[in-house]
Amino acid sequence: MSLIRLNDVSMEFDGRPVLREAFLKLRQGDRIGLIGKNGTGKTTFLELVLGRQEPSGGTVDATLGTTIGYFSQFSELDGEQSTQETLSGHFAAVHETQARIDAIGVQLAEPMTDAAMTRLLAEQGELFERMDAIGGWTYENTIDTVLTSLGFDEERRHLPVDRLSGGWRNRAALALILVQAPDVLLLDEPTNFLDLDGVRWIEGWLQGFAGAVLVVSHDRQFLDGVVNRIVEIENYRLQEYEGNYSAYVHAKQSRLRMLERQFAHEEELLAYEQAASTARREAARNPANAVARRLADIKKRQAPRPIDQIITAIYDGLRVSNDLLTVEGLTKGFNGTPLFEGLTFSLHRGDRVAVLGSNGSGKSTLLDVLTGETEPDAGTVRWAKGVRFVSYNRVYAELDLEDTVGHAVNAYPDSLAFTATKKSVNRFLAMLQFSDADLQQKIGTLSGGQRARVAIAQCLLSGAGVIVLDEPTNHLDITSTQVMERALTHFPGAVVVVSHDRFFVDKLADRLLVFGDTTRVRETAATGAL
Repeated sequence: MSLIRLNDVSMEFDGRPVLREAFLKLRQGDRIGLIGKNGTGKTTFLELVLGRQEPSGGTVDATLGTTIGYFSQFSELDGEQSTQETLSGHFAAVHETQARIDAIGVQLAEPMTDAAMTRLLAEQGELFERMDAIGGWTYENTIDTVLTSLGFDEERRHLPVDRLSGGWRNRAALALILVQAPDVLLLDEPTNFLDLDGVRWIEGWLQGFAGAVLVVSHDRQFLDGVVNRIVEIENYRLQEYEGNYSAYVHAKQSRLRMLERQFAHEEELLAYEQAASTARREAARNPANAVARRLADIKKRQAPRPIDQIITAIYDGLRVSNDLLTVEGLTKGFNGTPLFEGLTFSLHRGDRVAVLGSNGSGKSTLLDVLTGETEPDAGTVRWAKGVRFVSYNRVYAELDLEDTVGHAVNAYPDSLAFTATKKSVNRFLAMLQFSDADLQQKIGTLSGGQRARVAIAQCLLSGAGVIVLDEPTNHLDITSTQVMERALTHFPGAVVVVSHDRFFVDKLADRLLVFGDTTRVRETAATGAL
């Protein structure tokens, strides 16, 4: 049975098309991954399903009684209640039933007639059955399991939500959705603020979830482990692919090859038509030469250069020394509690180092120490003379909202845009999905994902010898992530990255710094899938 149905839905936003002729059925047991480039309308699509937006045409229908849970990476959860209290408040029926059971227990302790006792015992039995039906005996275990799996310690569970950071508020909002267990789950980037253990737990939970799931995510391994259908928003329409993300990659390649062959065939026919039309016009003007005229040569469009060639052309002039960074005996903590101690490692040209660990273990703090944002408690960080690094987080935070995209990317200090050819830079920006019109926009008008692409472009073109990245894939669509991966692969310098994106880390990293249960950070080679 279909829980949600989109019938010939069209949608416009500020006079621009978002969707055209969209059809979709969401059934119980469906696990749909919704993907598409930044700005294609994925979040708007979820709001259509929620009823927060009205379609310009067509209908969005939900089966009567269907409950929908919605999680957004921009949490709307706030207030003075703690996360524990917020989740407990969802079980109002349990609390009411328990209160009545307690009241009956008090009454049964008082003298009464046999008839009155019989009535109370019968009601008590009904209440016990109700508690069984609504999970009243296990709801505290349910809350504890969810909060533990999402990383909440005792202190954070009982802090008012307003006092939590944005990331932890998002986790609290996700926890509430999970304990509600609605018929349909709409999830907008649910893994953005989770560590690897949290992501794995969510994967397992969703695999056992009985309802339907529609999830927007850039996390390819998460999509591989959770979904059984991919829906891509492409050219304002929904294109469906059966299977998980890996199946989608193969299916789309086949589809694009088919379309390419079809397009080439149609292009050839049109070229012949154009040549024939030209010949007829010339024959009408000069009948004597009509028989002798040959059809004009058909010039096929020159295929674009491969992505790797474009990237290597940009980095061709970048020279990076071999020794870049030496870290010795590094220690850092807060309020007397060490996060890591005695960390020693070095960074050389060509290194790709991924920093892994649970939330709160000190990964981002390590990057802050390396980039000088914060001072270590002990140990040294020595950058080699003349080595420049660029920090994605700092670049993103310092974006000038009044500047245009084109100027911000090309005018970054020591940018490779000044040394590489304009053609190479333009092609590179096009691969990152910046159109000519996009380059004229002010950064302040962009979405979070679009701003992230600006910051990534600035880092990749910065001319620095080391690129430091903290969760760079969080706000990028899959296509932009793939372009970034290729650029970082060919980058002649070194890369240090914190990421929970296992697909990204597997493809990029050759060394790992792993934060574990102790304050000692373990260095190891990257040997396989996480």
